[in-house]
Amino acid sequence: MSTHAEVFPPLDEPEAPPAVRPRRRMPRAALVTAVVLAVAAAYYFWPTGSTAPSGYVTAAVDRGGIEQSVNATGSVNPMTIVQVGTYVSGPIQAIDVNFNSQVKKGQRIAKIDPAPFAVKVREAEANLKNVQAKVVGDRADLKLKKLLLERNRVLLRRELIAQNDVDTAETTYELAAAQLALDGAAVAQSQASLEEAQVNLGYTDIVSPVNGVVVSVSVAVGQTVAASFQTPTLFLIAGDLTKMQVDTNVRESDVGRVREGQHATFTVDSYPGQPFHGKIAQVRNAPITVQNVVTYDVVVAVDNPELELKPGMTANVSITTAKRDQVLRIPVRALRFHPEGDKAEKSGKTAKKKEEKTEKKEKKEKKEKKEKQKKEENTVYILAPDGTLRRVEVEVGIRDNQHVEVLSGDLHEGDEVVVGSRREDTDAGASGQRPPGFHGLKRL
Repeated sequence: MSTHAEVFPPLDEPEAPPAVRPRRRMPRAALVTAVVLAVAAAYYFWPTGSTAPSGYVTAAVDRGGIEQSVNATGSVNPMTIVQVGTYVSGPIQAIDVNFNSQVKKGQRIAKIDPAPFAVKVREAEANLKNVQAKVVGDRADLKLKKLLLERNRVLLRRELIAQNDVDTAETTYELAAAQLALDGAAVAQSQASLEEAQVNLGYTDIVSPVNGVVVSVSVAVGQTVAASFQTPTLFLIAGDLTKMQVDTNVRESDVGRVREGQHATFTVDSYPGQPFHGKIAQVRNAPITVQNVVTYDVVVAVDNPELELKPGMTANVSITTAKRDQVLRIPVRALRFHPEGDKAEKSGKTAKKKEEKTEKKEKKEKKEKKEKQKKEENTVYILAPDGTLRRVEVEVGIRDNQHVEVLSGDLHEGDEVVVGSRREDTDAGASGQRPPGFHGLKRL
């Protein structure tokens, strides 16, 4: 029996490990690009709640000018404006001027129908002539009565007439003298009536009381005006428009710093960017109260040679109350800065003291707190080279929106005063706008 050998398949042998590829070096340009992208990503995608490196923002103490000012609003008005009306009533017969007409003092600008007033004048003239004629008759009668009295006295001395006749003649003479005096008074009265009628006739010509420009006309030809109870305003005449004034409303908290003669600058909407200059002419003491807000009228005199300013324009006024040149100054922000630890410690101590002290002591504490707060307002901090803060008390003078004058204190030009914390600046920036070009992460 023949046997056949079985044929077995070859056993699986383990595969040879893959050949190790040589490591390729990253090009230098690609490495630089990766670093730049990483830095940019860290900048753009930094979490908003992260804390920036601690530190302080400082500003240098320098010398320069400081201009303290008071801001207010007002309106441009002529220095003189006259309301022209009428003293008599009647229909308007003629109008001789119009808007913007130049007028002279005494020039006729309108006329009321004079016919009824002319009649009054003739009537008064007739009455005057009547009483004047009576006076002439009274003088003749008085002369006759005087002659009779004298004749009777001669006859009485000769005993040709009785005493009664003399007494009667004397009485008659005195009555004639009284009648002459009475008619003389009537003449004066009639003369006054005539003058009144002539004055009223003259008032039918409405004239300008000043040299100026007509800014308003409130009447037309044919219109009847009545001056019985209140004189109607027919025209508004502004004085010399080359001299104007700005009536400003200054708050009561600022009016104490305003004085006559101070310089003022203002702008109007009609000429944006063009400043006009003037001086304080008057600080009026009459208060103006609107909704419990008290203001005072401060008058600014300004020249207007080109007639650019017109009545009624709204003016934004800045009054220079104090000015210093080349003084030692610091930023206003330096007075507002206080370290956070100092604030927390003070608030904790104040709260603890309030709990322990009585009401009487609390009043004293409030007073001390106000004094301390006032003292803190005149305190700045200097950043030392080792990063510590040094407290400096200063005496300040005038201030503007950016700088405050340093009158005394251990500060010198070039010192670095702290105006804020970097953490505060970073948080403010993080909670505000994103860097330009950032649009957030896209969802994949």
